[in-house]
Amino acid sequence: MNKPIRRLSIFALALFGVLLLNVSYIQAFAAEDLREHPFNRRQFAESLNTHRGSIIVGSQEVAYSEPVGGDSDQYQRVYENGQLYAPVVGAFRAGSATGIEAAENSFLDGSHESLAVNNFRDMLTGEEPKGADVTLTINADAQQAAMDGLEALGKNGAAVALDPATGAVLASYSNPTYDPNSVASVTETDQAAQNWTELESAEQQPLLNRGLNQRYPPGSTFKIVTAAAALENGATPESTIDAPETLDLGAPLPNAWGGPCNNGAPDSLAHSIEISCNTSMANWAIQLGGQTMQEQAEAFGFNQGEMEIPITVTESLSPLETDPNILGRSGIGQANIEATPLQMAMVAAGVANDGDVMKPYLVESVQNSNLEEVETAQPEVYTTAISSGTAADLTEMMIGVTAGDEASGPGAQIPGIDVAGKTGTAETASGPTHNWFISFAPADDPQVAVAVVVEHGGGSGGTLAAPIAREIMEAVINE
Repeated sequence: MNKPIRRLSIFALALFGVLLLNVSYIQAFAAEDLREHPFNRRQFAESLNTHRGSIIVGSQEVAYSEPVGGDSDQYQRVYENGQLYAPVVGAFRAGSATGIEAAENSFLDGSHESLAVNNFRDMLTGEEPKGADVTLTINADAQQAAMDGLEALGKNGAAVALDPATGAVLASYSNPTYDPNSVASVTETDQAAQNWTELESAEQQPLLNRGLNQRYPPGSTFKIVTAAAALENGATPESTIDAPETLDLGAPLPNAWGGPCNNGAPDSLAHSIEISCNTSMANWAIQLGGQTMQEQAEAFGFNQGEMEIPITVTESLSPLETDPNILGRSGIGQANIEATPLQMAMVAAGVANDGDVMKPYLVESVQNSNLEEVETAQPEVYTTAISSGTAADLTEMMIGVTAGDEASGPGAQIPGIDVAGKTGTAETASGPTHNWFISFAPADDPQVAVAVVVEHGGGSGGTLAAPIAREIMEAVINE
């Protein structure tokens, strides 16, 4: 064999070896991930011929499949209260899926490896193959309260509620929403495809889950993180700092009412939180320093990358700041601080849970077609953000926000129950302010932690977002 042919043969063998290794890797390690990847359209197209499992909230099937009938072997996906649950459940359609429909697809279509024995047993007994049912953690009344509150305002926004002790997501609503039935038809496919295209291009972005995937400046709700950093580093609720009418941070930083926070005298940390003083909390951030501020934010969950709950959650950001002018503004939730509503609900939940932030999750359990549980949620600590002592101090300070003599968020009050909260009014690059409220209740035995954001509400978090948070908390507490 002459030298050129020998070289060509060696090259061909090397290519074949690389190809063989790649195929082996895919079969052994990557097959499951590739099959379940959201861009793999085949998995969803094939599922049209599968009796897909149901998605359940409480005892209600909010998504289920029905046979089309006639000569068709396909199944039609049906959504009950579709607009209410679309931000979480998503939509299943020819060629794609979103939300839980995508994240739990291998359970719903029956292809998950944990269902193999059950599928084989059904085949032997002649039972119709059916995917597994997925039960969510969502509280129907809390979800409805979130929808009602945001729709009544006629504003875009989101609300997220958590069980502080477990991390279970009790509500996740995003406004505007959409009806997944309009895109799920397997008989009117052209119309369904057109409806989907219109939703994708809609200016108000109804397909965007604002609670999990939209970052906002958190405004004064972030002052809880700043206060936590102060308390963790030697301050007490009675510790004072200068709280002038304005603070020179390159450009003047005023307080919302245009005056000083304590008649011109240094203001205590507790009082600054109660009235939501900008200048004092900016001074706290500058005094603590950029490293300490970033570390505290990260302890609550910022800068931790994307999270799977199992829907992918966008990372919240708290960059390291060394410029005092930027650091001061970041201490009040402006500058480069960006947070999802879920992240700010985690901040409230961490305070409520004695300092431990539980990892959020949306799926309570998965049952196969024989009603056997194949997966059950196991709550886990995501981070320990603060000590229990700091959590207790913050709780008392946040009660002052809703019930103190100068409360900035009385709209969250629930008769007979102490509510811990924090208002937020976040400046935006253009347009009116975003309005926030984070809270938990009952303050002495927390059952629910909430974050609400109203996009470009133009008012205050205490007047626009706090009443929505109250309704969500009441829905959970009164269940």
